Amino acid sequence: MTVPTMAEMAAKGESPEILFWVGCAGSFDDRAKRVTKAFVKILNAVNIKFAVLGTEEACTGDPARRAGNEFLFQMQAMSNIQILNGYGIKKIVTACPHCFNTLKNEYPELGGNYEVIHHATLLQQLINDGKIKLKDGGVFKGKKITYHDSCYLGRANDIYEAPREVLQILDADLVEMKRCRSTGLCCGAGGAQMFKEPENGNKDINVMRTEDALATGATTVAVACPFCMTMITDGVKNKEKEAEVKVKDLAELIAEAQGL
Repeated sequence: MTVPTMAEMAAKGESPEILFWVGCAGSFDDRAKRVTKAFVKILNAVNIKFAVLGTEEACTGDPARRAGNEFLFQMQAMSNIQILNGYGIKKIVTACPHCFNTLKNEYPELGGNYEVIHHATLLQQLINDGKIKLKDGGVFKGKKITYHDSCYLGRANDIYEAPREVLQILDADLVEMKRCRSTGLCCGAGGAQMFKEPENGNKDINVMRTEDALATGATTVAVACPFCMTMITDGVKNKEKEAEVKVKDLAELIAEAQGL
């Protein structure tokens, strides 16, 4: 698998079309790593010249800011901005809505101005440009898929159609949950809740959201966020449905359908 780093490209005097911001989950979480690999396979298949920062990439600071540690957020952000500006980065793509939201909406006030797109939007563009084509919808033809809206992609950045358009190419039966789009329910991981146990209540949010997904009768729950991936997967396990229902990222579905 070919994954050039910015340092390697800069040493050759080259620059990429886009910088792929991998994110902490995509780098270290075993489940999210599979999404990273699937997305890289797609980028290589469509001949997009990209690079990653590799060991120079640090956390965007999103969890620190959400948890109330503004000082740590600014330290992490300034360090990243220094590296990105040093390389003259103009365009960034990331598979994590939390990274996407922070880089796009919160870095400009600290001097980090970039064109930032989420991988769902890039996949949609590649499909519209005819660079991603599927023969008869591939392995998902006719299967029931439901899509869970990530809070930072949907409500925070108003991106609802791109992920659904990506799923349409699979020729599957897209069934919506009752709570979707702007009325979608959070998976329970946002606001740095990902890193702690939930407070006592009647039911965990991720279990409640998984019930929404299971009620559609879908055999695949499509997500576009590593946090949502973890929470919904845990919810499916809680309901002992992991044999029948799979949770997959958009990039994994496209890569699988293309046989990559």
